[in-house]
Amino acid sequence: MTSPSNLQAELETAVRLAREAGALLLSHLARGITVEHKTSAEDTVTAADREASALIVAGLKAAFPGDGLLSEEETDTPENQTERLGRERVWIIDPIDGTNDFIKGTADFSVSIGLALGGEPVLGVVYAPTPGELFAGLVGAGVTKNGETPGGRPRGGGTNDPFVIAISGTEYKRELHLHDLPGMKPSGSIALKLARIAAGEADATFTMSPRSEWDIAAGHALLRAAGGDLLRRDGLPIHYNQQRPHIEQGIVGGQPEALAWLTAELAARALPTAHLGLDQSALAWATLTGADQVALAGHPGVSIRHAGGQTLALLVVDPATRTVERAEGDAFHLSRLTRDVVRATGPLSELLDTGSPQQPPHPGGAGLD
Repeated sequence: MTSPSNLQAELETAVRLAREAGALLLSHLARGITVEHKTSAEDTVTAADREASALIVAGLKAAFPGDGLLSEEETDTPENQTERLGRERVWIIDPIDGTNDFIKGTADFSVSIGLALGGEPVLGVVYAPTPGELFAGLVGAGVTKNGETPGGRPRGGGTNDPFVIAISGTEYKRELHLHDLPGMKPSGSIALKLARIAAGEADATFTMSPRSEWDIAAGHALLRAAGGDLLRRDGLPIHYNQQRPHIEQGIVGGQPEALAWLTAELAARALPTAHLGLDQSALAWATLTGADQVALAGHPGVSIRHAGGQTLALLVVDPATRTVERAEGDAFHLSRLTRDVVRATGPLSELLDTGSPQQPPHPGGAGLD
């Protein structure tokens, strides 16, 4: 198998394609953008997404015809899925990570190109076109920002100098602003957050909602190249090029010291996360009541939002008909969970009115009735 540090040609190709895609995106911004929607009003896509994806995919196919490809904006047909699952090397692409920020005209979006070898992220390129910031790295060879080794940020330590925790601006507005976790810095693109952590500009990150492989593969590779890591919220590793390319729960990552601190803080504060497609092998299965563990054993459509050893919301969906069989729990958490399920698996044929309040309950709120 190719050593990650011997991928200079692949890295140079990814850098070139990221810059070309970034130029294309800026040209779309100059002309104006037409917005479409996928699963919801929040799940947006533009012609720029598709054109940037086509540019990157065509470039990678031409340069590395034997590699697998997975892009958010390319249909993962059964044929493509079979092909990529059989490949050792798979490129994982998000042509615009942070599409909503792109649409708003803010600088907080990026082009994300990652390469996984045997399911492990080893190469990452993340390019933010508006500020012109390009992060590139290989596991075993380090990370550069605009071609130079980043200096990072000075940090003394102690309670007066907390870690900088890069978090989702959307999650901060919805509920994280109610929590007292120190050092939170909201922003958009998760790929860009991970790149900046790898460059030493922040220390750690986490999400409450699940992410997809294309959101994080490049940033995860950069983080690994810089000596850090990215994990599922239950602490287990993330593997890429899966049949369903979605991480079924939130994520947490950063440099080792910051990652250990943040993991402990999330547990102490009982900050929620979703777990989609829950089964008996998952650690979160233990948060279900004994009766639900018996009733739902083997069901393929169980999803929960949980925290502090409690199930805060439960959604059971028939995968064949997309019909909601059960929807229980606190209204706010159920609305968040429903959104996560729809974004990951598609629309439901029967959406219940959860009556979501404007703000969530206090951390560690009530479990199921």
